[in-house]
Amino acid sequence: MGMLKMWTLIGICFLFTGCIDNSKDVSESIKAEASEILYAKGFRMENFETHTIITISDPWPESDLEFRYLLKRSDSLLAGEENFEGVLQIPIQSIVVTSTTHIPSLEMLGEETALIGFPNLDYISSEKTRALIDAGKIRELGKNEEMNTEVLIESKPDVVVTFAVEGKNKAVNTIQRAGIPVLYNADWTETHPLGKAEWIKFFGLLFGKERAADSIFSVIEKNYNEAKALADNAPNYPTALSGAMFKDVWYLPQGDSWAAQFIADAHGNYLWKDRKGTGSLSLNLESVLETGKDADFWIGPGQFTAYQQLQDAHSIYAEFKAFQDKKVYSFTNKKGATGGVIYYELAPNRPDLVLKDIIKILHPQLLPDYELYFFAPLE
Repeated sequence: MGMLKMWTLIGICFLFTGCIDNSKDVSESIKAEASEILYAKGFRMENFETHTIITISDPWPESDLEFRYLLKRSDSLLAGEENFEGVLQIPIQSIVVTSTTHIPSLEMLGEETALIGFPNLDYISSEKTRALIDAGKIRELGKNEEMNTEVLIESKPDVVVTFAVEGKNKAVNTIQRAGIPVLYNADWTETHPLGKAEWIKFFGLLFGKERAADSIFSVIEKNYNEAKALADNAPNYPTALSGAMFKDVWYLPQGDSWAAQFIADAHGNYLWKDRKGTGSLSLNLESVLETGKDADFWIGPGQFTAYQQLQDAHSIYAEFKAFQDKKVYSFTNKKGATGGVIYYELAPNRPDLVLKDIIKILHPQLLPDYELYFFAPLE
């Protein structure tokens, strides 16, 4: 526990006579009804009358760590607070987040005005949040890996929600030493599409809007499962490849990945579905050409947005059947006002729309009146 935090707790005890003697131990509290976590693997919640405990597990790949946070519904001191990585009072009034995937959750909960800082504002695409940025309501915090902690600490948010690729962000320690709680959010490590979207319950708890978060997620879940059931009526399984080359290495999703799950749920045959793993495959061109040359569709060709770009980058791309049949679809065509890719921001929160896009691409007859939301054919 940081010194500032420790002295703050001591000060509370002087203000409220006998607070240590009257405090309730967290472990002795009475449990209350908890929000059920159905798909997400990275967090769990334990609800009590006076507080909730959030446990974040495996916050980054190949991590076996757990982080426990105590969220209190009053300012009374609870015994055992020193055993948590972070302690804060809910509902919060202000927040700093560090990933664009957090923005849609705030907006869906109607709490976008609580956002007071973000690293690299140009990445944010949402028109609603961009209006707040333009009005000077949200401060620029630099880059994630080199966050301007001085500006952040000066802004005094109730909490900072961040993520980690390998747990070596020095800014986290600096922020915590200033007495500001830092919570890890591991939505990006989830592999089930609905698992990513379910992290709205994490934000719902912070803002005291658990029921609203549950309701929002239930609608997304219903839409997703209805779309999946519709795709099951398709008469065939079109084959699909993905990715593109970067410096002579072709990167594409592994068989257990988020992207591969969408193709499977859309009644498609992802040609690398049997390759175990949740990240990316790194293959040579010859291997991809051998397996995917005759694929019916090419979904997500890296950053390419036009056929001419593909051909200029490497003539071999033109040998793929999907290229020749003009059945290559990208999600990087659609960007926000400052260049942020809308898919990266919103798709994890709206897997139902992603799935409908893939169904529309693979089986257009199933959704005759649906217009692609994230994806678009290459120009």
